[in-house]
Amino acid sequence: MVNIEQLKFGYTRKKNLFSQLDLELTPGNVYGLLGKNGAGKTTLLKLIAGLVFPQSGKCQVNGFEAGQRIPQCLEDICFVPEEYHLPAISISRYVSLNAPFYKSFDHDKLKWLLKEFQLKSGDKLNQLSYGQKKKFILAFGLSTSARLLLMDEPTNGLDIPSKSQFRRVIAASLSEEQSVLISTHQVRDLESLIDPIIIIDEGKIIFNQDVDNITRTLSFEVLPEIVENRQPLYYEEGLGGYAAITPNIQKKDTRLDLELLFNGVIDNAKRINQTFNAS
Repeated sequence: MVNIEQLKFGYTRKKNLFSQLDLELTPGNVYGLLGKNGAGKTTLLKLIAGLVFPQSGKCQVNGFEAGQRIPQCLEDICFVPEEYHLPAISISRYVSLNAPFYKSFDHDKLKWLLKEFQLKSGDKLNQLSYGQKKKFILAFGLSTSARLLLMDEPTNGLDIPSKSQFRRVIAASLSEEQSVLISTHQVRDLESLIDPIIIIDEGKIIFNQDVDNITRTLSFEVLPEIVENRQPLYYEEGLGGYAAITPNIQKKDTRLDLELLFNGVIDNAKRINQTFNAS
C-alpha cells in the first residue's frame, strides 16, 4: 500500500525535516500518526499524497511514486486536510464536480453519511458552520472509497457527540482493502479507533507498534507509590497515585492508556522500545 524508504525531505536546503525515514502501511488498518505540533505529521501526509516532493529516497503508494502524481495513483488516494476552503456552491454541485476524480466513489455511502451528519445535498457549503463543513469533508472523503485515506486532525472543530459519531462512521464504512492514516495530537479522541500506533518526533518515527503487541508488552496501571528499586518505564503523578507504564512481566490484561503511552515515548523512546525488543 505505502512503502517509504530512506526518505529525505526539508523545506529548506540547510535543514532537513526527515532524513532516512522508513515506513510501511498495509491494507485493513486505521493507523494513528501521533506527535507534537511541528513534529512533521502533516508534511508526512503531504509526501504520501504527492503534494510535496522528497529530495531523495522512495515514497510509493500502490507501486507508484507519489510525487509523480500519476492519475491511476491519485484516484485511489484521498487527503482530508485540517485546513480547507470550500466554494460557495451546493453540496450536490461540489460532488458532481469532484466525485469523478475517484474511480470507486460511492454515492449511496455519501447519502447515508450526509443523513448521519444531518446535512442535505442542497445545502450551500459557504453557509455551513465550521463543524458542518468538517462533517461534509469527512463524508466526502469516506465516500471516495479510496484505498488510501489520509486524514489530518479530523476531529478538530467537532463537538463531543460529533467525535463519537465520527469514530462510529469510520468503523462502519471502511473495507479490508482500505488503509487509513490519521494524524492527530488529540489522542483521547481516537484511542478506541486507531491501530497500529505510530509516533513521530523531531522528524523521526520513534515508535511503531500495534495495540495487541503494546498491551502484551506493557502494563498500564495506577500505583499507590513509586518504589526506588522498581522504577516504572514512565509515570505521572495524579489523584490517588501514579499513572504508570511498566513491563508486562505477569502478562496482565490492562487497558491501553494512549495519552500515557504517548507521553512516555516522547519522554524516553529508547527505554520503552527496548522493552519490546526484550519481550
